Amino acid sequence: MLTATGALGLGALLAGCGGSEKKPAAGGTADGGPWSCKDDRGKVVRTDKTPKNLVAFVSTAAALHDYGIECTGVFGPSKPVNGKPNPQAGNLDAAKLTSLGEAWGEFNVEKYAALRPDLLISNMFPPPALWFVPEESSKKIEALAPTVGIAGAHRSLREPLERVTDLAAALGADLKTQQVTNARARFDKAEATLRKAAEAKRGLKVLAMTGDAEQMYVAVPDSYCDLNYFKDLGIEFVEGKKSDEWGFWEFLSWENAGRYHADLIMIDNRSSALPAKELAKKPTWARLPAVRAGQTVPWAMEERYSYLGYAPVLEQLAAAITSSEKLSS
Repeated sequence: MLTATGALGLGALLAGCGGSEKKPAAGGTADGGPWSCKDDRGKVVRTDKTPKNLVAFVSTAAALHDYGIECTGVFGPSKPVNGKPNPQAGNLDAAKLTSLGEAWGEFNVEKYAALRPDLLISNMFPPPALWFVPEESSKKIEALAPTVGIAGAHRSLREPLERVTDLAAALGADLKTQQVTNARARFDKAEATLRKAAEAKRGLKVLAMTGDAEQMYVAVPDSYCDLNYFKDLGIEFVEGKKSDEWGFWEFLSWENAGRYHADLIMIDNRSSALPAKELAKKPTWARLPAVRAGQTVPWAMEERYSYLGYAPVLEQLAAAITSSEKLSS
């Protein structure tokens, strides 16, 4: 469904999150004192103490997990796909968490209330709506606990990465652990590698897409924080044209799948997207030069906003660009 598929100065908004009396202790939460946070809606959340019982959209929970901050409940796709961990769940052990619903619109308000949450955290594509929080029950949900929204559209990936890092620290994360510092170092190295790969393959055209049974959707790169960031590193994208008010996709019938020439295709890896075996059944897809040449790479379009999560994404894309060649249309 397209709603779920496409309604898709650093530190300015989440700066100042945290307790007002003590800084968070290493590896734990702040002791005593009120806690506050200004999110990407400009909304200020204030609580009597640092929130501990957290509920979050699955990829947001996975990002916090990378910093040692654990959630009690999650919402959004978390179940394994074909026996493998869901790509949106990162390193979470989803089986140990309470799921409030896997699909769009399935958020279980009663189960959420039973968790007695201190804070709900989700992404936004774009603000002010919280991703996977149904509009029809949003008032009930927001009445049960404060909410924090992290914007992930129409900006560079660097921004939500910094937002989540700041939020994790405010919730008690120790940013000096070896895992955290190693992840940042790996990310920085991968960024440099990707920049060099893009420079070496100037003129290589990259297209990011998703699909369903009826249509192929070509991404509008500036609308997605990762594609926006990749452009800054020198990757040349096919620029889809906005097809609706959200501005994330150009909608193409499968008959028109070949409208744009691409040398490398990034394919949505979410469980909600048309999988590779189904794409292969589309004759126009199979005829695309990049598909025929095997020049495709998974697109983690809802990867968790952590350096640990994105480092391998950058590495994989750099390898794909390096191994790809310009193709004739």
